[in-house]
Amino acid sequence: MSTKVDVTWKEEMSFEAEVNNHKLTIDADEKVGGKDKGPRPKPLSLASLGGCTGMDVISILKKMRVEVDSFRISVDAEQNDEHPKHYNKIHITYSFKGKDLPFDKLEKAVNLSQERYCGVSYMLGKAAEITHEIKVEE
Repeated sequence: MSTKVDVTWKEEMSFEAEVNNHKLTIDADEKVGGKDKGPRPKPLSLASLGGCTGMDVISILKKMRVEVDSFRISVDAEQNDEHPKHYNKIHITYSFKGKDLPFDKLEKAVNLSQERYCGVSYMLGKAAEITHEIKVEE
């Protein structure tokens, strides 16, 4: 299976990406010639990681018949100082809300996503150390 994304230069440092028929503006910070019209490319990779693992976790929990009231993923990353600058440490916090959530099932769903299913986690894990934690609130 192949994937194609088209990225077209618009002006200055601004690009328009077309992904699955959805358009997204990517831009640089003003201090490097951009106009801040959209997110930067590297943080978008963190959003992709959060979305990928989040979809896995929700899918797995549904199969386990675990229903959560809300679910949020926070992805924090540290970047090295030398070129090519990249994330070398990534920490994912999975925050769940719900009544009587079975922690063992939440943990199993997160681990399955991280160890087996999330392709974005797999790819980023080649360049960065990825850690995670699970928080539960009622």
